[in-house]
Amino acid sequence: MAQEIYERAVSHILKNQDRFYRLAYSYVRNRDGALDVVQNAIVKGLEKCHGLRNPDALKTWFYRIVVNESLQYLRENRRETPEEELPEQPYRESAYDRDRELYEEVLGLPEPMKTVVILHFYEDLTLKQISEITGVNLNTVKSRLYSALRRLRKDWR
Repeated sequence: MAQEIYERAVSHILKNQDRFYRLAYSYVRNRDGALDVVQNAIVKGLEKCHGLRNPDALKTWFYRIVVNESLQYLRENRRETPEEELPEQPYRESAYDRDRELYEEVLGLPEPMKTVVILHFYEDLTLKQISEITGVNLNTVKSRLYSALRRLRKDWR
């Protein structure tokens, strides 16, 4: 059973590695940092996958690891960022290219709102899955989503 869970985890990670990178990049906003986050998430996920009680929850479980690793990376590197460093060019992909301005607005949202919007609209997760990933009540997730949408709508008028 443990070997089966491990193999499912490896398969899931390989199949969705681009999505994990995009999610991590949306938090840390730099290529190397996003790669570090994903690498740390993969290591942590593969080490701990044997303790996963419900193998069907693998998707939300691993997204939670990526989000938590991204936030941890931001906490650790907040004080180490040199001020003279030039910002990197944003990660470009056809799905994000056409809505680049909106995506930049989403990245400017407060952290809890940004997490919900990115996971729901860019990663196609349900609100229930987002609730499981973030460890927040479903109604709180809904409230954050609707607040974020109101804020984005107001900014786009």
